[in-house]
Amino acid sequence: MDNKKLLVLSDSHGSASALKAVLNWAKNYTPPNDTICAAAFLGDGLSDLKPASDAAGFFCEWKCVRGNNDYGSNLPDALAFDYAEHRFFICHGHHYGSYNGNHALLAAARINNADTALFGHSHVPHYKTVDGIRLINPGSIGRPRSRIGATFAVIECPEGQPINVEFYGISDEYTVKKLKI
Repeated sequence: MDNKKLLVLSDSHGSASALKAVLNWAKNYTPPNDTICAAAFLGDGLSDLKPASDAAGFFCEWKCVRGNNDYGSNLPDALAFDYAEHRFFICHGHHYGSYNGNHALLAAARINNADTALFGHSHVPHYKTVDGIRLINPGSIGRPRSRIGATFAVIECPEGQPINVEFYGISDEYTVKKLKI
């Protein structure tokens, strides 16, 4: 059975060392029958990606959108794509009222026929299903705003089954640990 995983990161805000730690972890993440073969970056730190990826030696298919602090980027504000039998809508969140409820985000996911919406901007990890659409915010790896600290997510996409979301934290020593959120 194919069991693909999607790494989801957001809001590094110049913390290339934290990003490199996550990408080192992802490169070495190889439980039986599992692979992280794609990653989504949800903005605010796009300039950190290439140096951190090169330093970690982590190379995969990236889906990226710009955030409100990615000045001069020509990447889109939002993007929809298919991955492992699922349709994802990704955005940074600042254009979708991420602080004022999820109505605009849900509408955008519906318009794009997505079953999962990934967003950043709030720097707080979040996972909720509304009207059959999963809303996932991985938190921030660079400037967390929750008591949990720096976080990111991995979405497991087992063939023919619903997705499973796992959240991970990054300690001050850049050690990655699984969290319950």
